[in-house]
Formats: sequence, structure tokens, C-alpha cells
Amino acid sequence: MRHARISLCNEVLAPLSFEEQCALAARLGYVGLEVAPFTLSDDPARIPASSRAELRRAAENEGISITGLHWLLNVPAGLSLTSDDMATVSRTRAHMTAMIELCADLGGRVLVHGSPQQRRLADARDPRRARDAAVAHLRHAGEAAAQHGVTYCLEPLAPTLTDFVNTIDEAAEVVAEVASPACGTMIDTLAAWGGEAEEPDMLIRRHLPAGHIRHVHLNDDNRRAPGQGARRFAPIMRALHDLDYDGIIAVEPFDYFPDGSTAAARAIGYLQGICEEFGSRT
Repeated sequence: MRHARISLCNEVLAPLSFEEQCALAARLGYVGLEVAPFTLSDDPARIPASSRAELRRAAENEGISITGLHWLLNVPAGLSLTSDDMATVSRTRAHMTAMIELCADLGGRVLVHGSPQQRRLADARDPRRARDAAVAHLRHAGEAAAQHGVTYCLEPLAPTLTDFVNTIDEAAEVVAEVASPACGTMIDTLAAWGGEAEEPDMLIRRHLPAGHIRHVHLNDDNRRAPGQGARRFAPIMRALHDLDYDGIIAVEPFDYFPDGSTAAARAIGYLQGICEEFGSRT
């Protein structure tokens, strides 16, 4: 990781227009925005081609890019990775495909499938069938992602959020079953501190060489940005540096303290300071 490529999840700056989000992210030193589709539309699959081109151009005009998408299934209502209801399966499959197309149209390279409320086994009539439905969706997503030149990542989330895929080991097992080179997993540090037995840096050192980790989300376990809590991120950045990680590192706080713009500024400054200590530049 000679150059740490740090992106910002755009809902942090949601009060701003998208053009203003791009301008601020660029001024702060981020390489791009990772976009939550719900910030663009209540039905992002229906965003017209002209608007997609305008969004991509807004980022390019500021010298940054839209690096990918996350939080994929929270709008429109009624989507589920684990439902075996055929109407829901059909709507979800179409939406996942549309999000892959949206990501490619915006110039993004990675999609992060988190959406914890839309992947609960406990809500299903048959948990085994629910898991099979999820694998089928992800297999289709992997095929579509390969066609569009993007990577589709299943995000492990803490047990407090969902009961389906809480660790990187579990995600890697699902990804192996999907068996698509365009489907992978990732690490979210908040989720790792909430559901893994190992520290995030050790998970990175174990899973990155195995090809499991394809993307990174950074957040403290107090839900704030890196540098705004008690957790240390230097070991995490060191592990990524030592293993020459060349993907995007996205900052994703959930508690924007004292506000989104300030949280974004503090996070990039903190992470840049860490990188400078061991000679990696952002």
C-alpha cells in the first residue's frame, strides 16, 4: 500500500448537494465518495442515464471518483436477501442487478452488501431455504458483476445487527459456495469489533493473503469516525501497508460528531497522519 486510497461514504455529508459533497471530499483529500443509493433516490434503480452521467461528471469535475456503492437494499421497501417469497425474490434479484449497473454507470468498482435488516434468517419460515436464497442471489450478483467489471462484496456484520454472516470466515464460506471471481468479502472494523474473536489487524493479516478481503470500511466501535474513539487504527493501516493492499479504504462513521463535515475532516487527517508515519502517502 504505497498510496492509501481513502474514500468517504457520502451519507456522512447528506445535508449537502451531491456537487457540494464532491467538492468538500476533494478539498479534504479523499480520492472519492462511496455512495449509498438511498441518498440519490427512493428508487435508485430508476435513476435515468442522464442523471447518472451528471453524478459521475460532478465527481470528475472535482478530481475525484465515485468509488462504489454500499447499503444496497434499504430502499425501496420490501427487499430481502433471505426471503423465499417468490415475488420478493424477483424484486430483490432485479434490484441487485440494477445496483450493479448503477455502480458501473457511475464509474464505481465495488459494491458492499450490508443491509442488515434485509438479510435476517430469523424472519424466514425456513432458515435453510433462506440461506439458499441468499446464495442464489449472490451467485447471480457475481455473474452480473463480472459482466460489468465490478466486485460485489458480502459484508460481515455484528450479531447485534443480523443473524446472517457475522464473521469473515462465514462470509468466505458463502463466497466459496457462490464461486464467482467477482464476488468477495471485506472487513468493516466496527462490525469486526462487534462480532469477531480477533482484532481487525490480525483478521487482515490472515484473510488478505488468502484473497478474501476485497474492500475495507473504517469506523470506531463508538460508531464515530477513525480517530474519534478509543480504538487504534495504526495497526490496521500498518497491516494493509505491509500486505500491499491496493483497494479502496472507505471511512464510514454512523455518529457524525459534531457534524458530518467535521467528522470527515478529522478522519482523513488522522489516517493521513498514520500513513505518513510509515511512509505511505494518501
